[in-house]
Amino acid sequence: MLQNKGTFIIAEAGVNHNGSLDLARQLVEAAAAAGADAVKFQTFVARQVVSNRAPKARYQQKTTGNSTGQLEMLRKLELDQAAHLQLVQHCQANRIKFISTPFDYPSLQLLVNIIGVDLLKISSGEITNAPFLLQIARTQKPVLLSTGMSTLGEIETALSILAFGYISSGQKCSPAEWREAYCSREGRQALQEKVTLLHCTTEYPAPYGEVNLRAMETMRQAFQLPVGLSDHTAGITVAIAAAAREACVIEKHFTLDRNLPGPDHKASLEPSELAQLVKAVRQVELALGSPVKAPAPCEMDNLCVVRKSIVAARPIKKGEVFTEENLSIKRAGGGLPPLMFWGLLGKKALKDYEADERIIY
Repeated sequence: MLQNKGTFIIAEAGVNHNGSLDLARQLVEAAAAAGADAVKFQTFVARQVVSNRAPKARYQQKTTGNSTGQLEMLRKLELDQAAHLQLVQHCQANRIKFISTPFDYPSLQLLVNIIGVDLLKISSGEITNAPFLLQIARTQKPVLLSTGMSTLGEIETALSILAFGYISSGQKCSPAEWREAYCSREGRQALQEKVTLLHCTTEYPAPYGEVNLRAMETMRQAFQLPVGLSDHTAGITVAIAAAAREACVIEKHFTLDRNLPGPDHKASLEPSELAQLVKAVRQVELALGSPVKAPAPCEMDNLCVVRKSIVAARPIKKGEVFTEENLSIKRAGGGLPPLMFWGLLGKKALKDYEADERIIY
């Protein structure tokens, strides 16, 4: 689905453009320079997403203060259709994939019908938004489903609704119908082809002790779907660990400068750190290698140097019987291996040997 043999690395620009198209374009350039596979934004009409009574999250209060509510904060972070189209063109020019998270139906239509994205991200906050999940599935687009704050049961319900939307044209959607879709062969196939799950801890920054990376494997086994990580921790350690646990996707917030005003900058990587993350993940991919335990090609030259052979502990005459006293085991390898030591005892030397000479038999 992601057309990438290794870990698909998403540089999450999010709203770190602060509503500025110029800053958004710089984020695209920084993500591409760091080697990320994609740069992701957030597409929303603030009034469609939050009510005028919605409070800010605690981390948003810390980073932006309490003088305004969530609605006013988000209004300042909107990017309009023209800005989106320019960003897509800028991504193409910089050879990096454009992705965005829709938070409302008009934004979904913009991304699918006007921009023509081939992949959608579903925010953790939408995992219980059944009508919106159905609308997303109706687009037939592949999705990255973030699962922050979720239980396995909630994830299964969300997947059931997506399965129903992918395989059914009916406009009504009941629990019985979406469960039937989830259990059907057609529904399972649609999910396999179109859905990637992202483990996530929805806090900014997320405490290391509450990331629970092992849950990635639980999700793989439970749903038989590819699983990645949307990482909100500080630094790059957890993302690298996720790559070592074979996360198929890693998403990480980044900013041009953590000191910029805005809700997410403080919990984001700066460009040099993003580049370090990409480099480290690619090194981990190489290191994972094959599950077969066998000598690596680079070890072959060292094998004879490090391993040992059976040698003469002292001069041995032809016809003399091999004993534990006249045999020894020393480097280098290439001669009779020490595994044959006991088999030689009691046998006669076929030739004269000098001390430390390899035994031939």
